[in-house]
Amino acid sequence: MTKNFFLKGLIAAPFTPMNEDGSINLPMIARYADKIAGFGCVNGVYICGSTGEYASTTVEERKAVAEAWIAEAAGRFKVIVHVGSNCGKDSAELAAHARTAGADAVASIAPNYFRPASVHDLVMFFKPIAEAAGELPFYYYNFPGMSGVSLPVDEFLVEGRKEMPNLAGVKFTHNDFYSMQKAVRVCDGEFNILNGYDEMLIAGLVCGAQGAVGSTYNYVPGIYQKVIDAVEAGNLEEARKWQFEAVKIVDVLAGHGGTRAGKAFMKLAGVDCGQCRYPIAPVLDEEMKQIEDELRQTLFFEYI
Repeated sequence: MTKNFFLKGLIAAPFTPMNEDGSINLPMIARYADKIAGFGCVNGVYICGSTGEYASTTVEERKAVAEAWIAEAAGRFKVIVHVGSNCGKDSAELAAHARTAGADAVASIAPNYFRPASVHDLVMFFKPIAEAAGELPFYYYNFPGMSGVSLPVDEFLVEGRKEMPNLAGVKFTHNDFYSMQKAVRVCDGEFNILNGYDEMLIAGLVCGAQGAVGSTYNYVPGIYQKVIDAVEAGNLEEARKWQFEAVKIVDVLAGHGGTRAGKAFMKLAGVDCGQCRYPIAPVLDEEMKQIEDELRQTLFFEYI
């Protein structure tokens, strides 16, 4: 990999559309992909991640979702396939499938049941997954809040490159910007660092992240593009203003349970992704009305 960073700007983390019976609604991905492409400021999708309920879907379902997104993207934006699992063999199988299906990159979170105790252990867990991806860029999905794995990312990048030549960077979903700064600068800034918390995009950009992956880029990416534009222009006051408009929307999202609320947001934005699979509870009609009312106090409906 080189400093000609592979991923820049906004990368949406899509929800996995579900039918009423809980099965995957593959045809909805066509409408979803058109929505993403229509924004004009979203450069890719990061599918089957946390927002995509990867832990609640089977290997075969994840393959089908990847194939659908790759087909519907049709070169309009990049497709990064998250292949993480507690089972390394499943992850390697998904990585190999992503490569043959035509994905642009793969990524993986650390296992969260039997957790790696050291950077070396994490590298050795990822090595066969990265190998299965072939020449595709491989990204580490660093998300201690979900994985419980909090190892030095800069050390991982140095050690990981020795075993994984296709190690491209990190999806950095953490508020430890001290560590992010070290990751950005390790190996003379060689790695592609992507901010992972939407409500903290401004901080990630100022620390040197070259892009961002997030769920709210599915429906209001225009607000975040204004943050990016303002930071690049050196106008931090303007960037702070737009970042806080995003925070207002994230407040509604967090207040109604994150991913489950995000699917409700998508329905309001014109792409019905159904409900989440249990153990995530559904959003019923009364709460849906409450969510809509709260979003009308933000810029949500002006930017979907």
